[in-house]
Amino acid sequence: MNMHTLVLYGCAAAVIVPGTQLVMDRLGGRQVGPGRLLAALWRRPVPWAAAVLVGVMTAMAVVQTAAPGVMPHLERAPHGPWWRVVTALLVQTSGWAQLAFNLAALAVVAPAAERRLGAVWMPVVFLLSGVAAHVVSMAGWSVHGGGDSVGICGLVGALATAYALSGRQRPLRLLSVLVPAAGAVLCLMENNHGIGVLTGVVLGAAFALVPQGSREQAVAV
Repeated sequence: MNMHTLVLYGCAAAVIVPGTQLVMDRLGGRQVGPGRLLAALWRRPVPWAAAVLVGVMTAMAVVQTAAPGVMPHLERAPHGPWWRVVTALLVQTSGWAQLAFNLAALAVVAPAAERRLGAVWMPVVFLLSGVAAHVVSMAGWSVHGGGDSVGICGLVGALATAYALSGRQRPLRLLSVLVPAAGAVLCLMENNHGIGVLTGVVLGAAFALVPQGSREQAVAV
């Protein structure tokens, strides 16, 4: 395993570990199994924006599985039309592993992000983070491909920054700082997930700094 791969794994850990702790914090810091975690995140009031987002991505997973020929028409492509930076979020072009991981991650991160950021901010962060990453990719970093992991990274970045600026627990606030640091390193490596993370970080900071009475009230767990 070369240094480049080691750094990538390190950055992934620096995003996933704080992200997992931030999700658990929505449950009062309790460590629970996958089934109980999903039940807690999706209990009433149901985070409807997350439900729509997961529903859309699940439907697209069925579409690309049943008709793989749709992917070349939606993924990033060199000198492709501008709208590909949006449609590239809808297809997972690296096979079953990417499809399964991204759907599972979205089913956990999206409701947690909606309960923290609200039903408007969450999809805005997902979309802007994903589009920004695909724009940079089409500009030269990685002209072919697609996937919504960059949008999910944006949600983790927003959660981390919002918590770092206004969270209750100091250890978790310090741990959250790893996320933007990993995003910066990924950008230096020209990995588009770094753009997703840092876009989410900026939007999360905006959310945390807006006066409480002026922002949409997040759904309580």
